[in-house]
Amino acid sequence: MMFQGFLDQHPVPGTLDFLGHTPSLSFTSEVDSEASISEASSEDLAPPLEAEVAPERHRVEAVKSKEKKKPRALANMLNMFKGKKKKGSSPSSAQPEPRPGPGSPAPTVEELKAALEGGRLEAAGSLLVLERELAALASAGKLDAEELVRRQSKVEALYTLLHSQVQRVLCRPLEAAPERLHQALAVVAEQEREDQRAAEAGPGAATLVNTRPRHWLQQWRHSVAVVASERMGARPAAHTEGRSEVEDAFLHMGRTMKEDLEAVVERLRPLFPAEFDVVATYARSYHEHFAAHVAALAQFELCERDAYLLLLWAQNLYPNDILKSPKLAAELQAVSLGSLLTPKQIRSLEATFLSSEVANVKGLMARALELEAQRWAQDVAPQKLDGRCHSELAIDIIQIVSQGQAKAENITPDLGKQIKQVLLVELAAFLRSYQHTFDEFLERGKQLTNYRANVIANINNCLSFRTSMEQSWPIVQDPRRHLLEPLSELRSHGFDTLLQSLFLDLKPLFKKFTKTRWAAPAETLEEILTTVGRQLPKFWELQDCFREELMEAVHLHLVKEYITCLSKCPLVLKKEEQQQQLARNILANAEAIRLFCTQNGSPATWLYPALPKLAEIIHLQDLNAIKMEVATYATSYPDFSKGHLSAILAIKGNLTNSDVKSIRNILDIDTGTQEPFRPLFSLIKLG
Repeated sequence: MMFQGFLDQHPVPGTLDFLGHTPSLSFTSEVDSEASISEASSEDLAPPLEAEVAPERHRVEAVKSKEKKKPRALANMLNMFKGKKKKGSSPSSAQPEPRPGPGSPAPTVEELKAALEGGRLEAAGSLLVLERELAALASAGKLDAEELVRRQSKVEALYTLLHSQVQRVLCRPLEAAPERLHQALAVVAEQEREDQRAAEAGPGAATLVNTRPRHWLQQWRHSVAVVASERMGARPAAHTEGRSEVEDAFLHMGRTMKEDLEAVVERLRPLFPAEFDVVATYARSYHEHFAAHVAALAQFELCERDAYLLLLWAQNLYPNDILKSPKLAAELQAVSLGSLLTPKQIRSLEATFLSSEVANVKGLMARALELEAQRWAQDVAPQKLDGRCHSELAIDIIQIVSQGQAKAENITPDLGKQIKQVLLVELAAFLRSYQHTFDEFLERGKQLTNYRANVIANINNCLSFRTSMEQSWPIVQDPRRHLLEPLSELRSHGFDTLLQSLFLDLKPLFKKFTKTRWAAPAETLEEILTTVGRQLPKFWELQDCFREELMEAVHLHLVKEYITCLSKCPLVLKKEEQQQQLARNILANAEAIRLFCTQNGSPATWLYPALPKLAEIIHLQDLNAIKMEVATYATSYPDFSKGHLSAILAIKGNLTNSDVKSIRNILDIDTGTQEPFRPLFSLIKLG
């Protein structure tokens, strides 16, 4: 889940550190209810309403034909006030119906008031009967308007008191005893049924104020909304270092909503009747507050961090870690709370995030390269890792790009895909900039003490870049041109720099071949290989793969320079024995070069035939055999030109001009080879 470990990703907002305590779900304050209770006190409640109603009952029997049992229930409610229960009744019933004998007195208004003030919700049934009795009297026209208003005010005062007591229970449902909570819920449910009955019966007497529907269930839902607003809007207990006020507020709201809804699901849902839809009621209230807070923030021009925070919560943390958390997912699936942000707001914030995050990544990469170049210029020696020169630049760059992509993926996988393509373009641009900066260092830093070590460190960097790109971002479209080509050029330029002094030392040695007219080729080659061997330890700080590449470059240079000397050889050997002797010398030198380079790690097997095949051309005397050998050679080395062939054939002084021409024409035949090849003869300049 995103919450776990989220605080460790600076500057990403932190984890919801959900507490294990049970939240106290409370409704609005009871000030309004307490203030209205006074309406049922003193003189308003002085005359017992039932005492005045009783003498009229025999006159309104026809009107109350459907309620014949109500007076008996009302009369026997007094026994309940005195602590007597109907035998077999449920303790959680809000409207017990005792069956006393005929003539039992009904509770007085004062008795009902005392019962309600004592929190005895069982009195709700008697109060409902009083309300109906009063409506019946009004309909029968047995009391004048003033008396009806006076009595109705007493009934309403009692209802205010009842509502207050019900609210006292429902305002903290987790603290109420289950039986008492059942009673309060039953009172609300009965009031809803009475609202419906009154609506079906139509308008009552004109002299009575219409008090139905009372909408107690609707008021309860409103109270839940107020609770949600108070709970979610409370200031966090303490500010956490490293987090903004907006982050603290979001963490507080997320933690509060998750914990409170879990308490509703686990403890309230089993107790509340289905018509209350308790889980959905609480969930919608908390969601509406959360969404309103987010929508309000979205109206402002947000900083990069807060814009990311809104997207992260709206697109990931809220739907996945709260709504789909294990304890809530099944319960909230049918509620359809929706998103904290509108699609338009999400698109706008995503565009802002992508733009700012790409710019941020670009700036961080540029800064990392700037600091690295400063270390080169200040002649700071690179680190050593397992005996290899090491630079943190590649690690820093890959981490910067990866974090940018991870931030987008934290919001949604789709946003991660979008930013990935843009970041790869920026990475390619960075690598080109890196290559140019490195080239400038190669030119300007030659006199620095740690010049060679820093060159090696940057060549080694190419491995880290290449490995990370291949593993983290499989590239399908022309990867060499966009990403790997700058690294290849950087590595090639680094090799050229490292080998420059070696190749300069070898140049006069190779010239000995022509100066001595190949009189002692074995001794000259031995001197060349000894010189190379002395300098190879300088390259041990390269990564193994790059040391092999560098050794291949040395191998290529030895073969190339040997062919160059052979092509510029002033020898013209007319005798077959002379040509065969030269061929034997070339074969011996070729084997010495191959053995030396192979032992030192060169993987350039493609260079093995280069010298032996030329020796074979020099050795052969049959014209057709020479032609076949030339054709085969040109297949292995497509850049073997007529000029190079002519230089080799010039050694064979027993060939006529016509023979040379016919052999050269072999190279005009198109072999159809289209495969890429490694250059060899194109590196050999004969002019």
